[in-house]
Amino acid sequence: MSNDKIKTLLESLQQEIANTEINEDTRSLMQALESDIQDLLDVDNEKSDTGSVIENAKYLETQFAAEHPVAERFLREIVETLGRIGV
Repeated sequence: MSNDKIKTLLESLQQEIANTEINEDTRSLMQALESDIQDLLDVDNEKSDTGSVIENAKYLETQFAAEHPVAERFLREIVETLGRIGV
């Protein structure tokens, strides 16, 4: 269930980012984070660095806090959900 919630939040975040003006560096970080989260959710993948994924998500969350509060909220929910499932 939590994996489904994270996937739904990622989709919502992708839609929000698609409609948001952000710089290319931030867009690249978002794409890398999405890929890393997908790797975490892949049950066969044991090589993901959980700590760096959470750190990157929190970094982006702070980047979005002032100018993109909706994207920031989705990132916060993703971090919280990852924590609840033990990632």
